[in-house]
Formats: sequence, structure tokens, C-alpha cells
Amino acid sequence: MHQKNKDTQKRYEGFLQTNCLWKNDAVYNLSQFEIVTKSTKIDIDIDEKLRLGKYIERFVSYQLEQEINLSIISENIQIQKEKITLGELDCILLQDKQPIHLEVIYKFYLYDNTVGTSEIEHFIGPNRKDSLIEKLDKLKEKQLPLLYSTECINYLETINLKVEKIKQQVYFKGQLFMPLSKINTDLKTLNSDAITGFYINQKELDLFKNDKFFIPVKKDWIIKPHKNVNWLSFDDFKKATNQYLERKFSPLCWLKLNNGEIKKFFFVWWP
Repeated sequence: MHQKNKDTQKRYEGFLQTNCLWKNDAVYNLSQFEIVTKSTKIDIDIDEKLRLGKYIERFVSYQLEQEINLSIISENIQIQKEKITLGELDCILLQDKQPIHLEVIYKFYLYDNTVGTSEIEHFIGPNRKDSLIEKLDKLKEKQLPLLYSTECINYLETINLKVEKIKQQVYFKGQLFMPLSKINTDLKTLNSDAITGFYINQKELDLFKNDKFFIPVKKDWIIKPHKNVNWLSFDDFKKATNQYLERKFSPLCWLKLNNGEIKKFFFVWWP
């Protein structure tokens, strides 16, 4: 198998193994899309230049196309008013003849209890620039209401759909990372199965000075860590990550412990 195809396959498997951030409609009454994929094989050519979010949307399209009770009506629909884009609908599909407007999200969030007052508010982006609550608010207040805009209703008429017949769902997958001391925490609102690893800062790195490290490219953040990579020593890892920390960028990394166990973690620039 060609290396690019191998990479795509591993990433698709990683995407399928990623859990949704909550179950049913436990968060904001946002209903999670449910799908059980039978085949983990993928056979499509995806542009490597796509940013991760768009890359994952191609996985979702492929996943949906494999289902016999499902058909995609349209994707990436730009809703415009007088040549100004109001927003985009990720996907409109039919599932067992039920039309669904589906928004697709895949995120990485870290738990910081100094931010906000609730479990959901505690989850922020690795570089502290975004948060789960901000994304949820955007979904609830902008992305999902777009369906009911005059411009979108006009579009729906062109594909013979009535807005009142359409269900809205989200396909919100993600990886959650806890502080090292809280790695075994059970979450109350969000799905504990979405906890993928931990995060540490420079002060805590010395705890792992006898272990090995690897820094995957961003598209490999979604895959399950494996041993067949060029592992870095502690000193080489420190040197390699200096440039990330100077740019205030927190890389996702793999850690191979002395006993051979492999873990996923974020190395954060913030205290």
C-alpha cells in the first residue's frame, strides 16, 4: 500500500475510534448523530493540503456514503444574501427518509478548572484561544439557526425540502485531555470515554526524563499512537519542542514509557 494511502487509513480508523463528546442530547439539547460503521476500510484520495477540519469532513462524507439507509443530499452549502455569505450548512442528508441538517465538528480540548464554573466551561483549546462553551454557543446561536433564515428556506425549496420537516443534529467528536493529576476523573455531563490522555507543562516534563517521545504532524493527532515511529530521547524532545513553546503553540505528543506503554499528551506552553 502506498504511504499516503496507509496514512489515510490510519487517520480514518482514528476518526472512527474517536468518541462523541456527549451522548444523546445531554449538552444544550443538541442531539448527537448516531451511526455504527461496519467497515473501517477507506478508499478515497484526500488532498493533504486541507486543514484538519476539512480533512475530517471528507471522512464523514465517506462514512455516510457507505450506509445503505442514508443518502447525502448536499454538502458545504453556502447560504448567501446579496452576495454576502451568511454561513454554511455542513450537510443535509436523508436517513431512513428523514431529512437531517448535520453539523460536523472534531475538536481537542483540555480541562482547566481555573476557567469558568462548570464542567463544560472548564474545557479549552490547547492554546487557550478557544473553548468548548464558545463552540457550543456558536452552534446554538449561529450555525443551527441559519437553517431557518429566509435565504436558507429559499435554498431548501430548490431541493424540494421544507424546513419544518428537517431535524437538526450534530456529529461532535473530540479528544479530551485532563491534567496529569486528574487523568482518572469521571465526567458528569460529557462523555468520559472521550478522555484520551493528559497534558503537562515544562515543570512537569522532568517526571518523564527516562522515557521516549514523538511529535506527530497535526493530521496524525487523530490516530491511535503506535510504536513504529522514530522516538526521541528526553533531551532531543526538549530541544524539538522549544520552537513550539516560543510560538505559544501546544503540540500533541506521544509518550513511550519504560514498560512499553504508549500514551497521548499535550505539552502546553502555559503554566
